[in-house]
Formats: sequence, C-alpha cells, structure tokens
Amino acid sequence: NVAMFKAGFVALQSMLEHDLLLAYHDRSDGGLIVTLCEMAIAGRSGLSCDVSMLGTDQLAVLFSEELGVVVQVLETDCAAIEKILNDAGVESLCHRIGTPVPTGNLEISHNGKLIIDESIVDLHRAWSATSFRLQSLRDNPECALEEFELIQPQQKPNLFSKLSFDPTDDFTTLNFANTQPCIAILREEGVNGQIEMAAAFKSAGFSAVDVHMSDIIAGRVSLKDFQGIAACGGFSYGDVLGAGEGWSKSILYNARAYDDFSQFFDRPDSFGLGVCNGCQMMSNLYQIIPGASHWPRFVRNKSEQFEARFTMAEILPGASIFLHGMQGSMMPVVVSHGEGRIEMRQGSAQQLLDSKQACLRFVDADGQASEIYPVNPNGSELGLNGFTNEDGRFTIMMPHPERVFRSIQNSWRDPGWGEYSPWMRVFRNARRWLA
Repeated sequence: NVAMFKAGFVALQSMLEHDLLLAYHDRSDGGLIVTLCEMAIAGRSGLSCDVSMLGTDQLAVLFSEELGVVVQVLETDCAAIEKILNDAGVESLCHRIGTPVPTGNLEISHNGKLIIDESIVDLHRAWSATSFRLQSLRDNPECALEEFELIQPQQKPNLFSKLSFDPTDDFTTLNFANTQPCIAILREEGVNGQIEMAAAFKSAGFSAVDVHMSDIIAGRVSLKDFQGIAACGGFSYGDVLGAGEGWSKSILYNARAYDDFSQFFDRPDSFGLGVCNGCQMMSNLYQIIPGASHWPRFVRNKSEQFEARFTMAEILPGASIFLHGMQGSMMPVVVSHGEGRIEMRQGSAQQLLDSKQACLRFVDADGQASEIYPVNPNGSELGLNGFTNEDGRFTIMMPHPERVFRSIQNSWRDPGWGEYSPWMRVFRNARRWLA
C-alpha cells in the first residue's frame, strides 16, 4: 500500500524532526524477533514485550519479514506521537509492544504465555559466533578472541565524552577573524582526505591551499609561502610501497623537495600536522624534522586487516601546539588504516610516553590505555597513536580529527558539543599558535 507507506514515512520524519525518537530499527531479514534482538544488543538493555495484538500465529508474528519498524520513545512523549500517527492516518498499523527492563533479558509473551526469555549477552554471543569463527580463520585469531570476549554483562558504553575544555569556545572568531594565514594541504597520488582537511582548517580561520607533491617537485609551489602544512590521509601510491613510504621517498630522494621541506621544518614559525597516511609519511621524515628522531614507523595492524572504526582516544600531556589545553580529554574519533601499529626505530614506547612525545592513545570504556582489539584497532603498544616533536610544532597521528570536526559527522555525539565537535580545537589551536 504505497499511500500507507508514504504516510508512515512522513509520520516518522515528523517524530524525528520533533526529537521524539530514542531508537529506530526496520523489520526486515529475520523478522520482528531479530529486530528486537538487534535493538537490545545495541542498547545493552533488556526488553519485555507482549506481541499478542500482532496476530494469533506466533511464528508469523515473530518471523514475518514484511515492511515494518520498531521505535523506542519516552512514555511522556506518547500523546504527541499518537497525535502524529492519527493525523497521518496510520494509527491502526501501530502497536505498543513493550518496554526496556533492567533484567538484561529479552522477554517475549504471547497470549499470556512467556515464549522467549533469553539473556541479551547469550543472544549477542550467539549472534557473533559465526563472525568470530570466520574472523579467527581469516584474521589474527588473538584479535578475534579479544573482540568476542568483550561481550560481557553490564558492559559499559564504549563511546563517551570527557573533556578538559569547552568545545563551544571559539576563540578564533573573536580574536583572529581579520587575517587568514596560508596552510598547504598536501597530497600525493592516491591521497583522498584533502577536502575534509581543508574544510577543517578553513573553519578555523586559515586560507587552505591545495598543494600536490608534483607542484613542489616541479617548482610551481614552494613551502616558504606557507605558515603550515597538513599531510592528508589516503593511500599514497596505493600503499604498495608500504605505509607512506612512497610519499616520503618522493621528498627524500628529490633534491628540490628535500631542500624545500628541510628549510620549512627548520623555520621557527612553521608547523605541521600529519594524519593517517600523512602521519606515516611524516614519520619517515624524522631525520629532517627537528626533535623527531624518536618517532616510530607504522606497520601492519595486528588484526591483519584494514580497520575503519569509531573508537575512543585520550589526549596526553605534551607540547603539541595542536592539542594545547586538551590534555586529559577523552572523546571518540574515526580511524581508517591498515598499517597503524607503531614499531620503534630506537628506544621504547614507554620512553616516548615518559618524554611526553606521545600525545594520543586509545582507551577503553573505563578510560584506561588499551592494547585490546578492537578498542585498540591496530595493536600499538600502550595504545599510542599520536606523537609530537620536542617543541610541539609538528604532530602526527593515525586517527582522523578532520573527519569528525563537526558534531554532525560523528555517529555518536554529546548533545552539549554544539555545531563543532571537540576535535575542532585541534585546528583552532593551530590558528591561535600563529597569533
């Protein structure tokens, strides 16, 4: 019934517009029972449901895959929601079927009989068992087991926001609106993150200029005309030469590029940020970046797979100009890399931590540094995934702050953040440092 489908869709959009929906899931593969299981697993909450009003045939009620949705709402919003449904003419299609409960079980009744009473943890483990076995064969079996064993009762939310600063404080607009210093948004063949990087720096008051490595090698562009550089993420040379290795070699083994970058790094008024592939590349320039001799290189993830995830990171004490005033903060960030595990050239990861050249690390739901997969998606020792040089002007990190600098870009966000996420401070700090 196309008319009913449209009316139902419009009603849901109205609920969304008025912020009345706490959760939503379509009924599709597996039917209502799978929808409820997935919602309970995702919400880590028990559910108590009575499906008697949906029909007399239990199997049809639970396993029908016809079009439908399940939404979760506040009891105090039910009157407003019922009005929306009545106005749309779809009230006869809608039913109250249950409520969240603290028991940790999925309970489903039909005609006064309890037909399902299962632990959410047991259901989650059963749901994930096939993936775990396949993952154990295809990937690193140790990582597969670590991920499977994270399915526990009373599991804490993996994503949270604990900040040491106010993310709504936009000092760039108040103090630096009259000038726009130039930053070179660097890219090489295969790099794909330049648009997000440029947008983030532009929002912080910079004039972002697209600079391809061929421009520098040919002499069409020189870094002497820029205050800062940002080396972007992606897959330079398809990563067939290793993590950022090809990109770094195009600098180290080309006289013009080598001189241009060396002179830029030596200037006391220059700064630079390397993210993901740009982080890998800059880590290989450690010999020409002052105070970066202890930076690690980056090798294949412990999981042996490309990892694209939303995970938690903590800002560590240190001199990085990009992370000024953010120390101690913990918030989610995007990672997207296949070669992000640190490998020390000299010294140890603990020495980097002690010297405050490590400035970022992965943390678990308790805010503790973690080497457990997938909380730590690449397996780096001590969870370390971001580093700065001794004077803080140059920072490299595997996560992508430029992909989550606006709150709306985050798959989970704290409603108190406002327009911009806490990661916007990274780019605003660079602008403040130049003032």
